[in-house]
Amino acid sequence: MSDYISLYEAIGGAPAVRSLVEKFYPKVQADPLLSPIFPEDITPVMEKQYLFLTQFFGGPPLYSEQFGHPMMRARHLPFPVTPKRAEAWLSCMARALADTDIPEELHQVVLERLSGPAHHFINSED
Repeated sequence: MSDYISLYEAIGGAPAVRSLVEKFYPKVQADPLLSPIFPEDITPVMEKQYLFLTQFFGGPPLYSEQFGHPMMRARHLPFPVTPKRAEAWLSCMARALADTDIPEELHQVVLERLSGPAHHFINSED
């Protein structure tokens, strides 16, 4: 029997999540569909994403400790999240994963885990 480890542990813990966030947001800022819905100063968004992904992947509940229950759909309602934007977000994440040291065999697992929320946040038509 194998020992259970979280996705957080499997991808490399805090350093891997930090690296993923740091590789991801420049891609978001360069994307013509995504950049208009993000602030120019992306630093606070990056920190929240780090906290959230740490928790979402099975690490310490950093996001909840600072901000309470994630309620991510509600937190995204002020922004027009369209199907094309959800796909663009996932594409940026796929490219960011390719730029990290996260084992390649886990890239699809990470993307599948993030695909549900990305599509759940859709609140507008293209």
